[in-house]
Amino acid sequence: MSGRNQTIALLTFLVIVWGINWPLSKIALSYAPPLLFAGIRTVIAGIILIIAALPKWKQLQFRRLWPVYLTSAILSIVFYYGFQTIGLQYVPSGLFSAIVFLQPVLLGIFAWIWLGESMYGLKIFGLLLGFLGVAALSIGGFNGSISPAGVLLALASALSWAFATIYTKRNAARVDMLWMTAMQIMIGGVILLAAGSTMESWSAITWNSAFIVNTLFIAVFVIALGWMVYFKLINEGEAGKVGSFTFLIPLISIGSSVVLLHEQITPNLIVGMLLIVGSIILVNVKPGRSAR
Repeated sequence: MSGRNQTIALLTFLVIVWGINWPLSKIALSYAPPLLFAGIRTVIAGIILIIAALPKWKQLQFRRLWPVYLTSAILSIVFYYGFQTIGLQYVPSGLFSAIVFLQPVLLGIFAWIWLGESMYGLKIFGLLLGFLGVAALSIGGFNGSISPAGVLLALASALSWAFATIYTKRNAARVDMLWMTAMQIMIGGVILLAAGSTMESWSAITWNSAFIVNTLFIAVFVIALGWMVYFKLINEGEAGKVGSFTFLIPLISIGSSVVLLHEQITPNLIVGMLLIVGSIILVNVKPGRSAR
């Protein structure tokens, strides 16, 4: 019972902080170039996690495990955040987020193929229902020109997140999860910061309170604690089921955007909410003995 309550608490925390990340990032991006902003917040998160992991120094085993850390950093941080920040320049944010949150559907399929997790009719229907819910929430983003390059970058972001989650779970027995999270974020952050320093100007950053507070909040709660909680849940539960709860993130994002950015509530918000709730229920329904 306590374990179930802990899982619910961790999922609630994750959905809330990852949901409010979108409007907070949008605010912060008005004061800094995208790659530098991504690199700064990620490096700060990496430093925090490395400090937290220092008591378990012997479990780092960097000389033996550096290929795992590097691969995870490229998939989870460099590709995911890189494709995301660049792609948002080419397509409406609603369309981009709808494609990115195809990730739980991809994760459910990949977990079935590579992790041997169960797949059955209700689960498939629930995953597809969740994607339809995200699409309904993001329907406003389909207005305007649609760039094929932007669509491909959004799909690449979703794919990199799904592959990163599968890769992390497959290597969970080989590495300490805290060090895995710390190293992938730190390595990925350094790569993003180097890319931003090469392609963008540090003088373009406005170091005001809004930028500093948002960046620190995102670094500590969204990235450092968020990724640690995400991979802890992935490691302890079914990847597909945990992934399905990320469909709630656009709901929190839209709600917080209404408050912080004064965005408008539309009827598709209600439709999307119903579809997402239905998705989570279906994905978490325990099948009968014959369902597989």
